[in-house]
Amino acid sequence: VQLQASGGGLVQAGGSRRLLCSASGRAFISYTVAWFRQAPGKAREFVSAIKYGVGTTYYGDFVKGRFTISRDNDKKMVYLQMNSLQPEDTAVYYCAAASFLHDDYYSAKQYYNFWGQGTLVTVSS
Repeated sequence: VQLQASGGGLVQAGGSRRLLCSASGRAFISYTVAWFRQAPGKAREFVSAIKYGVGTTYYGDFVKGRFTISRDNDKKMVYLQMNSLQPEDTAVYYCAAASFLHDDYYSAKQYYNFWGQGTLVTVSS
């Protein structure tokens, strides 16, 4: 599967942004899709994931109810709605996918073998 992330841009603190991850290829429904982010000088960290099939969702602890992940299997799209953004949310956001990923590994980037190119979100104070 090939992934393309989009939707990044400049937003003021307290604002919202919706990121999109577009997929191509077969059997999209069989992939767990996740968002990771990487701020300058920091390691890439888990943001959110949505499981294949039933669509169970997972979030990083720092999200605290501000973000919502969803997917449209017919359109092969995954969305990340981000609200109440803060300057510390500034990062390049990547979408990633893994086929039939076990629930124990949803936040582990090493288990995702397909990655999009990233989209930059900048939150100004």
